[in-house]
Amino acid sequence: ASLEKQFGFDKPAHERFGQMIWNYLRFDFGESYFRDTSVLKLIAERMPVSISLGLWMTLISYAISIPLGIRKAVSDGSRFDVWTSSVIVIGYAIPGFLVAVFLIVLFAGGSFLQIFPLRGLVSEDFWSLPWYEKILDYFWHLVLPLTAMALSAFATTTFLTKNSFLEEIRKQYVITARAKGLTEHQVLYGHVFRNAMLIVIAGFPGAFIGAFFAGSLLIETIFTLDGLGLLGFESIVNRDYPVVFATVYIFSLLGLLISLLSDLTYTWVDPRIDFETREV
Repeated sequence: ASLEKQFGFDKPAHERFGQMIWNYLRFDFGESYFRDTSVLKLIAERMPVSISLGLWMTLISYAISIPLGIRKAVSDGSRFDVWTSSVIVIGYAIPGFLVAVFLIVLFAGGSFLQIFPLRGLVSEDFWSLPWYEKILDYFWHLVLPLTAMALSAFATTTFLTKNSFLEEIRKQYVITARAKGLTEHQVLYGHVFRNAMLIVIAGFPGAFIGAFFAGSLLIETIFTLDGLGLLGFESIVNRDYPVVFATVYIFSLLGLLISLLSDLTYTWVDPRIDFETREV
């Protein structure tokens, strides 16, 4: 009876559900069953790690995949297109955790070189370093985790960009633009780019959320990075339900916000899109 009262099970189900919704709207997730601290504090402590991995990995992936996809579309069928496709497919087929173990053995003091740190997001003396050394230390710790995650992240965006550009390049307005004497650069980035990039932008929320949670779980475990992915997994194993529900809530909320940002980016990339004038 004491436990039922402590965890609220002495109240009707609808009352408990309404209280939970009200608490979640105020970001009050209660206390962890096992860690003797508030769930919000746990999430706040782990958030920088997950944001670092998810954000940087997504930005690096898009920064490489989009120019590479455009180049592959322009040189479709060439030797460059064939060998880059082979490399991308092989990288996509190799699991990220296997690459992570290989990088640790090779570069983090496993059996050969000891160039990069093995664990953590920053060094123990991070707060005593000058600001420029803090930046270097932060990115130095991210090199191996981001490399392990990014190798398999190029494939989807690269091929999506290539196919989208190929589809647009074959359309009539491109032929007309070329007939008017525009250079290839003007045709690609002045006309084709906006139309071709819409479908690539649509995939950004999924790519970020995937890197933010599912894609970083094993990487966080291997490199001993205390992020939200590892926190959620440990909470499921320990049946720490307040932490489990809170992490699911946070991920869902972030997904909604990023989807909204994606829709707003549509109108920035292509001003012809106007959601207000759409007929229901």
